[in-house]
Parts: sequence; structure tokens; C-alpha cells
Amino acid sequence: MKNLLSEPLVHFLIAGMALFAFSEYYGGVDISDRQITLDEAQVTHLADQWQQSWRRPPTAKELDGLIRDHIKEEVYYREAMRLGLDTDDPIIRRRLRSKMEFIATAGVENAAPTDVELTRYYSANKARYAADPAYSFDQRYYGEDEVGARRAITLLNAGKNFPVLLLPLPAAMEKAPARDIAREFGDGFAETLRILPTAKWAGPVQSGYGWHAVRIRATNASKVPPLADIVQQVSNDWRADTKVKREAAAYQTLLDGYTIRIARP
Repeated sequence: MKNLLSEPLVHFLIAGMALFAFSEYYGGVDISDRQITLDEAQVTHLADQWQQSWRRPPTAKELDGLIRDHIKEEVYYREAMRLGLDTDDPIIRRRLRSKMEFIATAGVENAAPTDVELTRYYSANKARYAADPAYSFDQRYYGEDEVGARRAITLLNAGKNFPVLLLPLPAAMEKAPARDIAREFGDGFAETLRILPTAKWAGPVQSGYGWHAVRIRATNASKVPPLADIVQQVSNDWRADTKVKREAAAYQTLLDGYTIRIARP
């Protein structure tokens, strides 16, 4: 029974039945009926919704306004249904889809992982929480001349100079995180630094501007903070991923009950 209650489809069906019962009680009506009745429970529900929003109960005048607005909404709803305005309406279709997705993920927003679930999730996704590696490096810019850049690297490592071009970028960076380097030189340049040797000129490394000779002076490897330091972030990520997985599982269960035929042009 415990395993059964943990299945996404069971959550989906339970939430669906609860929402259906709620809708039937508060809004499920025969649109051909010309009588609108608000019982005590429905009026109380309107007052409770007001109190949740405004942190106080409505005055008698405000409650009358809520009732009038509810009746107006009900009248328009029934007349729109009689006219068939819900048929093939893309906005209504999207809203109904959103409601079904809400049913599929009901309860996840406020769900809290157990310590075991949180530890397992953290262990499986450590790379997500690793800090960027940081580099201290020098660079020389040689424009679009890749061959010239290779010659320059050879000469620089031999202690000789090679004419360098000017570029409005730093000639050196100190303990710069990879994301900051990527912002200056581009993602490809920052990624290439991971495989360069230390304490010698290497490359050439391509940026969005051209080719560079690069000398890594020091590397601060990326580190994963302990779970205790990022427990809220990991918990939020677990909740978001669980929501996505639960919706996907519920949809797949429903989809399996359909036969799909597609005629492509």
C-alpha cells in the first residue's frame, strides 16, 4: 500500500477526484437550469477567499459585492456554454490543459523531501552545485592569424618576443571564475582553459575576436559545497524536478490510453 501511494498516477487520480468533487459542489451545474442558488457553504467560501487575500473578513457591503460578482460570473458562464463558445477555443483549451497539469502535480509545491531523498538527489546532481573553476592567466592576442599564433607560442616559450596586436580586453586575469572569463572572451575560450597546461604558453585558443596564446599561472579547481550549506537550494531543485517528472508520468499514463494517428503532408 505504501508503494502504491507513492506512484504519480495515484496522486494524479486522487487530486483529480478532489478537484472534480470541489467543482461539482461549487460550480457544477446544469447549464439549461435557469435557477442560480448560493447556499451557505458557497457564501462562506467567498468570504474565506476574501479573508485570505485581505487578512480580514469582508464587511456586509463587500460580501454583497462578492455575491453579485459570483452571480454575474455564473450567468455569463452559462450563457457562454449555451452559445458553445467553449468549443475549439484555443484559450480555453490552454486553460484546461493548465488545470490538468495542476492536477498532475498537486501537492508537490509544498512537498518536502526526506533526508534520504535529499541526500540521494544531492549525490546524483553534484555537478550542478559545483562552483566555477577559477584561473589566473596571461594572454596575447594575434588576430585571425592562427599560424602566427602558433609561431608566437613557440617563441614565447623560448623566452623571445613576437609582435602582439592590441585588443580592449585584459592581458591578464587573477583568480577569475570561468563565467567571468566567458563574459570577456566567450564560452569556447573559457572551456578551453580547462585542458591547458600550467606555467607555459599554450594554444592557440580561439575567442570571438581571434586567436590567443595563453599561459595559465594557477588554477583553483571547482568545489562542491557540502549539502548542509545549500540544503534549501537542493530542496527547491528536488521539488522542481519531482514536479516535472510527476507531470510527465501522469501525461504518459493518459497518453497510453489513446491511439494516435498523424497524416503528414
